[in-house]
Amino acid sequence: MAARAQAAFAPPRPDPSSAITVCICSYRRPEIVATLAALARQKGLDAAPLVVVADNTAEAFARPLVDLARDEFDMPLQYVHAPANNISIARNACLDAARTGWVAFLDDDEVPAPNWLSNLRAETAQGWDAVLGPVKALYPEGTANWLAEGDFHSTRPVQRRRGISTGYTGNVLFRRDFALRHGLRFREELGRSGGEDEDFFYRFHDAGGTIGFAPRAVCYEPVPAARANLHWLIKRSFRSGQSHGRRLKASGKGRLGMLLPVAKCVFCIGGAALCAAAPVKRRRYAVRAALHAGAAAKLSGLGEIEMY
Repeated sequence: MAARAQAAFAPPRPDPSSAITVCICSYRRPEIVATLAALARQKGLDAAPLVVVADNTAEAFARPLVDLARDEFDMPLQYVHAPANNISIARNACLDAARTGWVAFLDDDEVPAPNWLSNLRAETAQGWDAVLGPVKALYPEGTANWLAEGDFHSTRPVQRRRGISTGYTGNVLFRRDFALRHGLRFREELGRSGGEDEDFFYRFHDAGGTIGFAPRAVCYEPVPAARANLHWLIKRSFRSGQSHGRRLKASGKGRLGMLLPVAKCVFCIGGAALCAAAPVKRRRYAVRAALHAGAAAKLSGLGEIEMY
């Protein structure tokens, strides 16, 4: 049985439905101090957001960092110990700690722009139940030209004719009461493989939740050197494909549904071959091929890889 999250401080008092709790799940990243500093500098809000940090390490790595930030930035900040090395447990601990009408998530190595949260909040005036913002990758010095030019690590939602059907927790604001009303939680069985956020927002959308996009609500994320390579991109894309394959499988398509992703994978491999002289296009086709291969693998019954 997973360990229960333990709060080190009393949860924030209930707030009006327009108030916001910003949730950050942390795992051994000292960069969270910069994230919290950027949150303390947010502009354009009627009131400072509440901030919850859920520490997913057994040794409570983030506790002294959060204590330091609370003193230095004078912000309403709650620390929650949510050990188990399972990101879904930390995300659910954040949901449990939140007491406001709106909940935002961002990662512990991201730095939000000064008007990040106010831009997300402004977009909710359109009636969305959730709003996503872009995550802009910051590449280290010495990054390969093709990687920086192609900007492979930046994140934006996939917008189709019928709108946005899923999301991510790197930059999002959503109605807490909608999630509560529909019993939405992050699935613990996906907390080590990754894709728990895509799954959550697929179910959010299936329950009738509408998802919008605020292009000016930007978060910046430095790309670690260990991730600035094609191998990591292909692995991440394969895992994302497995998330899509899981959804296809749940819809009843099963093994017969493999035909389309297999065909798309073959097409992308061919595209990569034809673009041998174009470094960015060739690698983009390769990453896309991995996505379709992941979907086909999941539909075939292959177990999911662990990203974390």
